[in-house]
Amino acid sequence: MRLALLGPPGAGKGTQARRICQTFNLVHLSSGDILRTEKMAGTAHGRRIRDFIDRGMLVPDSLMLGIMQNRICALQQGFVLDGFPRTLPQAKELSRLLKHIKRPLDLVINLDVPMDVLSRRFEGRRVCPICRDVYHIDSNPPVKPGICNNEGSRLIIREDDMPEVVRTRLSTYKKLTAPLIEFYATTEADRLVTINSAGQPDEVTKLVFAAIEKRRASQISHNGKPETAA
Repeated sequence: MRLALLGPPGAGKGTQARRICQTFNLVHLSSGDILRTEKMAGTAHGRRIRDFIDRGMLVPDSLMLGIMQNRICALQQGFVLDGFPRTLPQAKELSRLLKHIKRPLDLVINLDVPMDVLSRRFEGRRVCPICRDVYHIDSNPPVKPGICNNEGSRLIIREDDMPEVVRTRLSTYKKLTAPLIEFYATTEADRLVTINSAGQPDEVTKLVFAAIEKRRASQISHNGKPETAA
């Protein structure tokens, strides 16, 4: 299957994407992780990316599309897009690309969260710099305070989770990314599902998995097998 997760920063896209990939054997294409990797590598792309990420701004469409297109076309198995597309031009170009390579999205999941819930999530979010696992000091704390359960490394606050950057990210989302819901409601109405992700991660996962299984069942009913095995 091929899925895209939409939603504001802090909606839990990364957590749900990792769980989907582990359960359904898909590849996790996190635009945030990919951009941070480019940034840390200090490449020409990375230096351009740094200026935008550190200010909480979206990376320009042309740069983002080039990076993600290469990774999508190189894959042979199914994937989950996390944090991409983020603008209407990106969504339109992605649709053209997937149509061209005959690998359309099977499901678009919109994770919907009230802004007050997002604010609380950002305040307590901590990330492992090695395995990228995400914790929260209240709702999902590590066994040992401040230490990753898997790597034993000290958890960090991401630069783009700083309060002033968060305000910019949420404002940018409302202006540029939220219109994607309308786009997919028009072009992929039968494949768009909105899920309330204000609850605990496990609760949201149950809803997400139910939506995926419902889509798979629909494909089997329609074609005798899932529309896309890859």
